[in-house]
Amino acid sequence: MTDTREQGLQVLRELLGGQIPEGTDFTEDGRFGAELIEIGVDSIFGRLWTREGLSRRDRSLVTMGILIALRATDEFKAHVKIGLNNGLTEDEIAEVIYHASGYAGFPNANSALTAAREVLEGA
Repeated sequence: MTDTREQGLQVLRELLGGQIPEGTDFTEDGRFGAELIEIGVDSIFGRLWTREGLSRRDRSLVTMGILIALRATDEFKAHVKIGLNNGLTEDEIAEVIYHASGYAGFPNANSALTAAREVLEGA
């Protein structure tokens, strides 16, 4: 495994607060598109989330805003959990959603609100 992969796995484990079992390395399992998760671990978590320019808390805020704009609700749900692990409060997550409504549109913000409720209410 490369250093970038190892760093990505470590960051991902930290961001998700123990939800990824030790020993999981996200190597290809032979299924269609299996390499996509490896690309994400290497590029997103191994290269972007390890940079020094922003705190993890700030990266969570930025990421949530982008995911709201893209209406990427599955990924947004994961980042609600990550944001909480990075020190965001539920009120701050709500503010991100409210703020995004002015820039990304009400429908996108409303989809994010529904997704966040599912995570926060344990649905």
